[in-house]
Amino acid sequence: MSKIIYFIGTAGSGKSIAVHAFQVWMNTQGYDAITVNLDPGAENLVYNPNVDIQDWITLKEAMKDTDLGPNAAQIYCADMLALNATEVSETIKGFDTNYILVDTPGQMELFTFRESSRVIVEEFGRDDAMIVFLVDPILAGTPSGYVSSIMLSATTQFRFSIPLATILSKADLLSEEKLERILEWSKSPDALNTSLEEETGSPAILASSEFFKALESVGAFRPLLPISSLNLQGFEDLYNEIQTAFEAGEDLATD
Repeated sequence: MSKIIYFIGTAGSGKSIAVHAFQVWMNTQGYDAITVNLDPGAENLVYNPNVDIQDWITLKEAMKDTDLGPNAAQIYCADMLALNATEVSETIKGFDTNYILVDTPGQMELFTFRESSRVIVEEFGRDDAMIVFLVDPILAGTPSGYVSSIMLSATTQFRFSIPLATILSKADLLSEEKLERILEWSKSPDALNTSLEEETGSPAILASSEFFKALESVGAFRPLLPISSLNLQGFEDLYNEIQTAFEAGEDLATD
């Protein structure tokens, strides 16, 4: 049975290039994976998706047919995904592969917070699915921004209730000092709380032990996995995380 991996993150977090880079890494390791683009408005993708939602619906066509502006048309397209979910799923199932890497819409709210996305997850297969949530290093560069990122990750997991791995994308853009600081925040609530107090000049309202324990209980507060889509660093760690989520570490490629 193919395993489905949804790449979700804020706009600019590097979802598309991460999907492409992870497929490249898998191919170099002898693993088979296909890519699926679910963004009706995607232009100039860095990869050629094996399955593309734009074969069914595009943002430009939606704007032309409905006379909607770009923002309203994006919402319209997001809801139209559900109407095409069965046909897209059947197309995907025509591929004999171990992994299906799904590139979700650039604006994460168009996927995470629309009911159509639940239809897609159910249609594609919930039992064989997980999420890779991309934390943007720019947003996570401040303590408050980091907390916002892990809260978005937690919200995403609440919405879908499937396994989730959290990665720090575009780690190659960070200096060693900034990278270590963000990784330390992901490992130590105390370190993050201290940095929050330094940033705000007063005790952070949300940065209580109970708050972090709640995030830990749903798996949202966890050490980040830094990756670089440019040099393929960190993808072995991501692959191992996926194996742990699906098969408690058993290599799916041996099935």
